[in-house]
Amino acid sequence: NLSTVSEFVLVGLSDAPQVRLLLFLLFLAIYLATMAGNITMLVAVSTDTHLHSPMYFFLGNLSLLDVLCPTITVPKMLGALLLEDKVISFMGCLLQLFSLIDVVGTEIFLLAVMAYDRYVAICHPLQYLTIMSMRLCTHLAIGIWVLGFCNSILHTSMIFTLLFCESNRVDQYYCDIPPVLGLSCSPTWSRELVILVVAGVLGSGAFVVTLVSYLYILLAVLSMNSSKSRHKAFSTCGSHLTVVCLFYGATICTYVRPSSTYSPRRDRVVSMLYGILTPLLNPIIYSLRNKEVKCALGRVISQV
Repeated sequence: NLSTVSEFVLVGLSDAPQVRLLLFLLFLAIYLATMAGNITMLVAVSTDTHLHSPMYFFLGNLSLLDVLCPTITVPKMLGALLLEDKVISFMGCLLQLFSLIDVVGTEIFLLAVMAYDRYVAICHPLQYLTIMSMRLCTHLAIGIWVLGFCNSILHTSMIFTLLFCESNRVDQYYCDIPPVLGLSCSPTWSRELVILVVAGVLGSGAFVVTLVSYLYILLAVLSMNSSKSRHKAFSTCGSHLTVVCLFYGATICTYVRPSSTYSPRRDRVVSMLYGILTPLLNPIIYSLRNKEVKCALGRVISQV
């Protein structure tokens, strides 16, 4: 309530008219392809009985997050590119940042749960359906969505209870933590420290679960006698590991560091990796490396 800033101006990607139109067409095509791929994956997982298992249950959650993540930022970016509508209200900026942190945080926790699921499937195959019961999967899914929501409330409240009284120019194409923190005319070091510690603890916790799960998986796969079994295990986990490396790498570079190291040009590129590119690649990666998913997607497309 103390802030005199009532709206923010998003810098966007380019001011050159010719480049803006080209970027608009490029990102519109990427966004539509992302929506088509992930919505098709959601329909396949929810309707095809062959995919009613814990692994695909979590994959459905991932597809839902990959629908939400670009939808939070890309439509506003497209409006800025086509209509030069770069203004976003104070409340709009707050809601955009809250939604993005919620979705990104939830996806980080989900990838850790998916790594644990693969660990149980490969290291304890005979007990897999007993351990990973649908009851446990539902509780895990609810838990990671609630944790992502609470994490987002903490980060958003830390930022938007600061005083904004001078510049309102956000050096990014959407409202994100580092550029918005940089606009505050209040001391931010204590809040930056809290945000850094919370992001570090939660992010490193999820990363450790993922890393340990894959270390056990690697040991189990190497001890298999059959080369066919090893190939199948590597094929199943390879897609998930690709997604993990892309997503963790980009989010750690963005959030687990002081805002003083913020570089607008570099951070725009990094944010596109987890905000636009990863949601586009996820359904492609999972469908190309999984025969069951390819068959299910084929049935969905043929029905449509």
